[in-house]
Amino acid sequence: MRFEDKVVVVTGAAQGIGEAYAKALGSEGASVVVADINVDAGAQVAKQIQADGGRAMFVACDVSSAESANALVETVVAEYGGVDGLVNNAAIYGAMQFDLLISVDWDYYRRFMSVNMDGALVMTRAVYPAMQQRGGGSIVNQSSTAAYLYSGFYGLAKVGVNGLTQQLAHELGGMNIRVNAIAPGPTDTEATRTQAGDAAKDLVKNLALKRMGQPDDLVGACLFLLSDASSWITGQIIAVDGGQTFRA
Repeated sequence: MRFEDKVVVVTGAAQGIGEAYAKALGSEGASVVVADINVDAGAQVAKQIQADGGRAMFVACDVSSAESANALVETVVAEYGGVDGLVNNAAIYGAMQFDLLISVDWDYYRRFMSVNMDGALVMTRAVYPAMQQRGGGSIVNQSSTAAYLYSGFYGLAKVGVNGLTQQLAHELGGMNIRVNAIAPGPTDTEATRTQAGDAAKDLVKNLALKRMGQPDDLVGACLFLLSDASSWITGQIIAVDGGQTFRA
């Protein structure tokens, strides 16, 4: 129960990897805030955590909106007294359009980036004062190995997330707030199955470990980075990718 008395917000927690993070945190004693724009699915995740003996609440949140993010923090502080951790997992992915950077519709591109890149900054700006009042905290951003591969505007957004992680680590370090990121490789979620289809099998061929990742494969890294066990780790992007990428 390493997160007992800790309050952790997980965005995009209504399904997939975010849901796995939220349920794992609930099982280890955290008061979990399930944040998502999908009200029905998000509320169900919170109810399941409660049914399993954990403490959780659902709060509807659009991570691209500073007003929505600030409202979430007000709700959480009123209910739980503060915030100790934030997982910036929300993203447009499963329903993502395929297009090139040189031809993607400008309005779609801006909306996409407002969620997939700026969303991490919007949420961090909303949450960090509450973390500072608690004496510090930990933020985990969801990057992707797409940042290191050709993957159009999706990869570009994840490059931005990596940069945000490194810059915010320095800006917030003096407040004892750590900022790190996880870069998952090909992971077997409904969203990935929608995007990749049968091509997912080809992705596995290039991995050192010859299987798709599962959401639970990412949980250990997330909980480690949120916990005191990583108290001197910040500004890092940790690849959890079955050996898909390596950097000298």
